Amino acid sequence: MSLITQLVEKGILTKKKADSLKEEVKSSGKKEEEIILKEGIIKEDVLFQLKSESLKIPLKEIDISEVPLEVLRLIPKDAAEYYYMVPISKKDRYLEIGMVYPENLKAQEALKFLTRRGNYSFRVYLITLSNFRELLKQYWTLKKEVKKALTEVETEMDEDKVEISRKAAELERLGEEAPISKIVSVVLKHSVEGNASDIHIEPVKDKLRVRFRLDGILHSSLFLPLKIHPAVVARIKILADLKIDETRVPQDGRIGSKISGRDIDFRVSTFPTILGEKVVMRVLDPSKGLKNFEKLGLEGRNLEILTKSSERPYGMILATGPTGSGKSTTLYAILQLLNKEGVNIVTIEDPVEYFMAGINQSQTKEEIGYSFAQSLRSILRQDPDIIMVGEIRDKETATLAVHAALTGHIVLSTLHTNTAVGAIPRLIDLGIEPFLLPSSLSAVLAQRLVRRLCPFCKQKVKAKPQIKDIILKEINSLPEAIQKNLKISEPLYIWEAKGCKKCRLQGYIGRIAVYEILEMTEELSELILKEPSEVSFKKEAKRQGMLTMAQDGMIKALKGITSIEEVMRTTKEQQ
Repeated sequence: MSLITQLVEKGILTKKKADSLKEEVKSSGKKEEEIILKEGIIKEDVLFQLKSESLKIPLKEIDISEVPLEVLRLIPKDAAEYYYMVPISKKDRYLEIGMVYPENLKAQEALKFLTRRGNYSFRVYLITLSNFRELLKQYWTLKKEVKKALTEVETEMDEDKVEISRKAAELERLGEEAPISKIVSVVLKHSVEGNASDIHIEPVKDKLRVRFRLDGILHSSLFLPLKIHPAVVARIKILADLKIDETRVPQDGRIGSKISGRDIDFRVSTFPTILGEKVVMRVLDPSKGLKNFEKLGLEGRNLEILTKSSERPYGMILATGPTGSGKSTTLYAILQLLNKEGVNIVTIEDPVEYFMAGINQSQTKEEIGYSFAQSLRSILRQDPDIIMVGEIRDKETATLAVHAALTGHIVLSTLHTNTAVGAIPRLIDLGIEPFLLPSSLSAVLAQRLVRRLCPFCKQKVKAKPQIKDIILKEINSLPEAIQKNLKISEPLYIWEAKGCKKCRLQGYIGRIAVYEILEMTEELSELILKEPSEVSFKKEAKRQGMLTMAQDGMIKALKGITSIEEVMRTTKEQQ
């Protein structure tokens, strides 16, 4: 009996939803488990326990640090990846094998062949998808893979070649050679498997440093010999279709790659420094970008206003915040809500970060004059109902966006301001007449990303007096309705990051947004026309009962979602 059918019998799925999931399994070619987990219908451990009972195969949770590398190598990585199976322990000639899909007959046949060749007997255990993926990463660590490639590079590059390699032809040759190509591909692969959002490759004095940004924080992951720097940069430029011999000015490009069965895009930026070119690559994983409001961290008043604003027949919704604060991800969540058969959705982005079925996405090309403003003029001739503009940067784009909102379109866009109330003065500074804003603007949200506490090791501790004072100050400034729902005990307890193997001793896994949302009201409309100042807008925001990002963060910290220190770090301009 299939897992989907079992979930129907247990009342977890409706028949209609089950039919929809089965159709998705059929059309996508993915396994039932992947589809069910992607939908967030049931927790992974519960799903696999159900599967364990159905197959009568014991479910085993493995501590990846306790599986020796020599045991993993008993089954080749390619076979392990293809059949979703890994050896997890060995005693004499006896193996324990972890399998995600033990019901797969081809996987069973492959396992028999591999163990027969090594004269092993074995027993199969069921393991979860996430456990398998973590184990797969252990086959080769980043440093081991790069070290192997570096030994090959050393034979290719002697001291005489360092000067020659600065010529474009030699750079291209070195960039195309296997060792350099291997180093770059390994760095890209590990960035994706390690859930990094950005890769920084930068020359520092006598070495080449590689850093990954994980949950908003940069971590040094690797140091390479400085002499291979030109060849590494050349390889990245070849992949991104950039000019290899141009090192004096910044360049931007894009790399498309298939890693671990996923289509990944890397947004590439080169930047000249006194030590040589620095390369930064933004990792864009379409499979992770699309989230619903709940997963983003929207709740209560914020969720209510954003949902209401999204359901209006026209009007502009702006997301504000610095680069990398998750603005585009929030706009995509709104698009998911609006993406229905009867509407025409058109977007213009720089770049297109996530692909969504059912909408028309276009990418700007400044080098040929295809800017946000130019594309927005064309979009309005495409009979759109909903328009998403990646960013409002200038007067022309702002004017076109406002007029689109006034003429019956829903317009979504981003703006670089620190707070929600700061968006209105910014639009006026861009040349928008104040009298146009009350009719065109529905809501403005500002956001920041805070790291989530690791659910496996977070600990509850008594708040120190200084921290307690900060918390109580924020709580006392909250709207009364929200204060009533908060249960503040005495003594006051908070959650702290501890660190364990699951979170790589960081204390945090993943990120969630903290929000503040300003709604267009009659009172705000009057202020825009009579007294358009940030001070007056702040007073109106307080009257509306708007939570600041710091307050939203404090509420999440008290619930154990994040830590007080993390909220203070990311919202310090509001403290």
